[in-house]
Amino acid sequence: MQILGFDRATRAPAAPSVAGMGSRGEGERGTASVEQAGLAGLIALLLLAAISALAAGGEIDPRKALGGTIARRLACAPRIPDPCRRHPLVPAYGWPLARLARALAPVLTARPGPSGLPLVPVDFRRCRRESCAVPRPGAAGLHLTASNRRTTAFTQVDDRRRSLGWVELTYWLYRPGLGWERVVRRAGRAEVEAASGVRVLLKDDPALVPLETLPGRDHYEFPATERPPWQWNVRSRYPRWSS
Repeated sequence: MQILGFDRATRAPAAPSVAGMGSRGEGERGTASVEQAGLAGLIALLLLAAISALAAGGEIDPRKALGGTIARRLACAPRIPDPCRRHPLVPAYGWPLARLARALAPVLTARPGPSGLPLVPVDFRRCRRESCAVPRPGAAGLHLTASNRRTTAFTQVDDRRRSLGWVELTYWLYRPGLGWERVVRRAGRAEVEAASGVRVLLKDDPALVPLETLPGRDHYEFPATERPPWQWNVRSRYPRWSS
């Protein structure tokens, strides 16, 4: 009895049949086909949405417009349900102060750098050398440098409307080799109301970046002569979409 029991315990399991393996492979192929069909449908919907958006806007530039629209749609997808392509001033400050910040933004000008090159304020995250802060000739220099860097101002808001009746907006301007320049604007309730019709667009100049919501702002490294006065002095704000 013990020997028979031993034989049963050590008996090798029956090998799977060829027919069984074939059935499994067909199931896997069926699953893959469903996934591929779903992906193809998603791409088709994105293309249709892009073409519809372009058609609604009027004349189409076939070389750039379609590709740009598709790229924007794909970039916006992870942000759902938040509004897409909204200016960062809006979640940082709310609409009234975002409009005021745009209305009071200074016109940026070039200043001679240490090497004598004219320099406009730029985003320090994308430009730390004089060569990439040289403006384009003429009016184009208000928007872009010769190295395709946007003219930029970083913003800081001190809202004391409830206690003192005014709000102070500080624009921090960075030029490589020259460091930081501070421009301050102060407005009351009347000025906030007057700015209620100002549009807040990403394409407007200069580009405005709120320090209150800038990730890692206090941990960027600078030379001693370019260290930002605002580091460790800006209170964080949690983004919001309400007014």
